[in-house]
Amino acid sequence: MEWHFIGHLQTNKVKEVVKYVTLIHSMDRMKLGQALHKHLIKENKTMDILVQINTSYEESKFGAHPESAQELVEQLSQFDTLNIKGLMTIGKLNATNDEIQHCFKLLKSIQTQIKEKKLPRVEMETLSMGMSGDFKVAIEEGATIIRVGTSVFGPRYLPDEYYWNENIRTEDLRDKS
Repeated sequence: MEWHFIGHLQTNKVKEVVKYVTLIHSMDRMKLGQALHKHLIKENKTMDILVQINTSYEESKFGAHPESAQELVEQLSQFDTLNIKGLMTIGKLNATNDEIQHCFKLLKSIQTQIKEKKLPRVEMETLSMGMSGDFKVAIEEGATIIRVGTSVFGPRYLPDEYYWNENIRTEDLRDKS
């Protein structure tokens, strides 16, 4: 069995997460990459990761901005403990299929651009995108991993706004981790 970590990862939680997972879906900043690399060196381990890209440009979401995605991947590829398997995004919430499709097409485009660079430890074979409400669009756009927890386990007890609070700036949260 393989365990994947999906969701925002704080740097102070890296030590615990690497005990259990084989793939982190949410590498979204260099500071996290540095913390993970430092811990993996101590453990003499490597880790597969996906770089999270905020293709919807929603302030409530984590992820590198599409314009800085290639630079982040290039920087992370310098760490010999990290194997970059691909990219991850969350489609725009409460959006039309066309808006969601735009997010997924953008991720596919970024994947293609990065793949052409032929960077060390960068495979770019995985696209983690699509959830219960938009997985069909994600598959059409090339998703290799979809997240369908709501379809399997039912809806959350708390609304999406609890998890993706539009009033909280992601920069404010990042400064704390």
